[in-house]
Amino acid sequence: MGGTVGERQKKRTSTARWLIPALLIIGWLLVGGFGGPYAGKLSEVAENGNEAFLPESAESTDANALARQFSDSDAVPAIVVAERDGKVTAADRAYLAEFGERAAGVEGVGRTSPPLPSEDGEALQLIVPIEADADIGVAVDELRELTERDKPAGLTVLVTGPAALGADLGEAFAGIDGLLLLVAGGVVALILILVYRSPLLPFLVLLSGVFALSLSSLAVYLLTDADVIDLNGQSQGILFILVFGAATDYALLLVSRYREELRDTPDRLTAMRTALRATIEPIAASAGTVIAGVLCLLISDLRSNSGLGPVAAIGIAASLLASTTFLPALLAVFGRVAFWPFRPTLGSPHPETGSLWGRVATGVDKRPRLVWVVSTLILVAAAAFLPQLKASGTAETDYFLGEVDSVAGQEVLNEHFVAGAGNPTVIIAKAGYLDEVADAAQVDGVAEVEPVQQGGRPRVEQGMVMLEATLSDPPDSTRAVDTVERLRAAVHAVDGADAKVGGRTAVLLDTQNISSHDRTVIIPLVLLVIFVLLAALLRALLAPLLLIATVVLSFAATMGISAIVFNEILGFPGADPVVPLFGFVFLVALGIDYNIFLMTRVREEALRSGNREGVRRGLTITGGVITSAGVVLAATFAALSVIPLLFLAQIAFIVAFGVLLDTFLVRSLLVPALALDIGPRIWWPSRLAKAGQPARPPATAEDLTTGSR
Repeated sequence: MGGTVGERQKKRTSTARWLIPALLIIGWLLVGGFGGPYAGKLSEVAENGNEAFLPESAESTDANALARQFSDSDAVPAIVVAERDGKVTAADRAYLAEFGERAAGVEGVGRTSPPLPSEDGEALQLIVPIEADADIGVAVDELRELTERDKPAGLTVLVTGPAALGADLGEAFAGIDGLLLLVAGGVVALILILVYRSPLLPFLVLLSGVFALSLSSLAVYLLTDADVIDLNGQSQGILFILVFGAATDYALLLVSRYREELRDTPDRLTAMRTALRATIEPIAASAGTVIAGVLCLLISDLRSNSGLGPVAAIGIAASLLASTTFLPALLAVFGRVAFWPFRPTLGSPHPETGSLWGRVATGVDKRPRLVWVVSTLILVAAAAFLPQLKASGTAETDYFLGEVDSVAGQEVLNEHFVAGAGNPTVIIAKAGYLDEVADAAQVDGVAEVEPVQQGGRPRVEQGMVMLEATLSDPPDSTRAVDTVERLRAAVHAVDGADAKVGGRTAVLLDTQNISSHDRTVIIPLVLLVIFVLLAALLRALLAPLLLIATVVLSFAATMGISAIVFNEILGFPGADPVVPLFGFVFLVALGIDYNIFLMTRVREEALRSGNREGVRRGLTITGGVITSAGVVLAATFAALSVIPLLFLAQIAFIVAFGVLLDTFLVRSLLVPALALDIGPRIWWPSRLAKAGQPARPPATAEDLTTGSR
């Protein structure tokens, strides 16, 4: 009977060993099948307007809400501008008047203005209101099609204004669903093929990333649709890239350890169990660090920033889940076949010690102080260019890297009309202070101030009046933003008027001010959160401080190099204030990732072989996999540059360059050299720092050759 029970127990154990991976794979196939389509639906629930993300406490939000009392609709204006080389003709004016009648047939379009000529007689403009609840992108497309009908020869006609700008922005983000995923997936596949020289393993790793994206897209869609979180095109693009990059990074760490175990363990399921136990802590710590870092964005007053926090956190959590459940199950089923044609056979030598990274570790060990001093000087020299970074904001028309009609049309308007005409800044004040506020509003940069009238007299609503200030500069320009800042200071100085300034330019000003404030609050919080997590993981205080210091220095160096590239090479007009904040959050969180991968392995080896040998072995064993992970992550973020928008191109360069800098300089040279030069004290106040000796017998020469533990 005992033998029978033992056989049954053995059979149940054997069944469970195969059943659990099979159930995990089936479960993830269902997740992928159900959640996959939602990656293409995220654009349906994303919002891309600045005003939609401002808090209610913003002055422009309050002013714009009050301004709606003075308007019969919430229409967003599109401006049709016609230009001729020379004076416009009567036929041109008739064409534009007829265009206004045709435009009335477009769904969502209200009554257009008559054609308004420029003072130089070389251009005409027509203001076309589009209802805010209409599909503005479709309406703008139809208006652009109408401009080609019966257009007089030699007349250039463009659709611009806020509605057209929003439509062009939406069109640019439309590439996120297809082109971005295709480029990112192709780049990751190519790198994985070069790393593993296997046709099957890259497919398995990519499949893990695809399922992680399916799960995160489903969660983000449902939460956004329920108004729990906010999503815009920028967050959507970062989500796609972050999921692919993180899932691949975690997969590389797991696969590398699994390959190690397959050389020493005959059974593939046992090898996977050992590999997963060894990597789950650094992978979970890495994911937890990034999640904690991005969730710090929740304290931002700007909803587009605070919305990115949970969106990115969901993406990282999905990547962690897929990499620690689906991928291990898949690899356990395929076993050594996954690495074909270079399958790791039982007893085969471990290649790490004689590899490039073994030589790097030996070189760092010989002169650690020289290595970390030179590395630090290089980073400091690059960081010296940080003050040249222009991150005070850009015009909305500078968002685009390619030619779009809304930008070209705005340039025509700027040339022939008062730049702010058709999109005035609004001032709301108490009715009894109308004249005083109007006088105060005549600041430099304001071309004209007029009260909104009704029946020939200033219109009064609930004891308030509204004035429209036409700016001399384009409403989305940095000069216009400066003008609104002066305008606010002037009208606020009118005691008792309770004046508030709103409008498109005021929204830009409030957005930039909040973004600048976020940097000063969120950056210290991110550093504190990451320090606490590192201290808990490494069971030390000095090591986390040094790791954070190296990553912060790497970030400063990255931003210094970015300033040179943006200003001198690419000729960018500047950057949004949120660019350095996003760059910091992602670079510090992701840069710490690689230090976590390295230092957790160093600590594991130091407990067995002492600090010096632990650093050498940790760098030797993890060098290849962490470098591959860094290259993959840099390449996936670089894929963001295929979307022709300034913000995404800048984030793509900053994160890609910063990750490579962390991978090849900070993690490979600076951190190991510091750990060697400081010695066991780096683990203070843990017992490892006091002992300075291995807790277990040191590795033998045979161990170094075979990698056995």
